[in-house]
Amino acid sequence: MLRTIIAGFIAGFIAVLVFHQGTAFLLHQFGNRIPAVVAVLGQTSPPFNMAPTRPLGVPVVLSQAFWGGVWGLVLALILVRLRPPAILFSTIFGALALTAVAVTLVPALKGLPTWSGAIPWRGLLYNGAWGFGTALMLVRPLGLRA
Repeated sequence: MLRTIIAGFIAGFIAVLVFHQGTAFLLHQFGNRIPAVVAVLGQTSPPFNMAPTRPLGVPVVLSQAFWGGVWGLVLALILVRLRPPAILFSTIFGALALTAVAVTLVPALKGLPTWSGAIPWRGLLYNGAWGFGTALMLVRPLGLRA
């Protein structure tokens, strides 16, 4: 159980830095030049945001990576317990669960306006990439079905 939790946290943390932010990098570098992509996703800001975030003043990207690790341990526990096809399940889990929390719970806790009703396509894409990457790193160590 401890091995699953540690592996999940590490995989989720790294997946933010590589897959989530990698997707942000690709959209920023290439997607901003394609009008159809900008029409759907809007202008994408640069990845690896180092601006301090509340309440501790750590860089945004490290805060995201920490929470990616927390979600990664939750995902690892689900994958070990239920044994779904890991990559497909994790991609969908990341896209839907993380994005739903990001547009509802997080803004409410920060005193910001919650979901406007518009589909957060960029969040679905970033968080789906996170789920894919997390599962990719967990398949072998946890003996999961890809």
